[in-house]
Amino acid sequence: MKDIFPLNPHTLTPLYPCWQMQKIMIIGSGGAGKSTLARELGKILDLDVIHLDAFYWNPGWVETAKDEWQIIIQDLIKRDSWIMDGNYGNTLDLRLPVADTVIFLDFSRLLCLLRVMQRRWQYAGKSRPDISSGCPERLNWEFCKYIWSYPITRRPNILQRLSNLASNQQVFILHNPREVREFLQQISQAKG
Repeated sequence: MKDIFPLNPHTLTPLYPCWQMQKIMIIGSGGAGKSTLARELGKILDLDVIHLDAFYWNPGWVETAKDEWQIIIQDLIKRDSWIMDGNYGNTLDLRLPVADTVIFLDFSRLLCLLRVMQRRWQYAGKSRPDISSGCPERLNWEFCKYIWSYPITRRPNILQRLSNLASNQQVFILHNPREVREFLQQISQAKG
């Protein structure tokens, strides 16, 4: 079983230098800050950022058909390098094997719900920068239930999948915004 390392300044030992990270997945509950982390990490490492929401959602919040979605993911993962944010559990089997680094934002559900509510007001009536145009920010009961139940319904499966990754794949589990800041600072310093 693979060791999974939460971020700890005293035990963070990357398998290889950060500039060799070429295919980075960022996963976690809605509202955890996946897209924000992806953008910031993309700037530091000079890697293209792929926001899966922008590829999945069509104007008017219309979902992409399942077979078409699988093809889109297969095309995206063929790129030489990327930072890819988004859960989309039905595509983890395609994405996890090709990622050299996985960052799991394992945040409290209360923080995630608060952030989603803030995001709803910040982008009221307009689309976020990390989603397709024509998808104005929304908040509904179903999404709130998804976030609230994430630690129970999704987290165990994700941790199991992460523990089964190959020994040459790095996994970082970040539990709060402070750990994200420390992670970004360490990557930035290592990048020089």
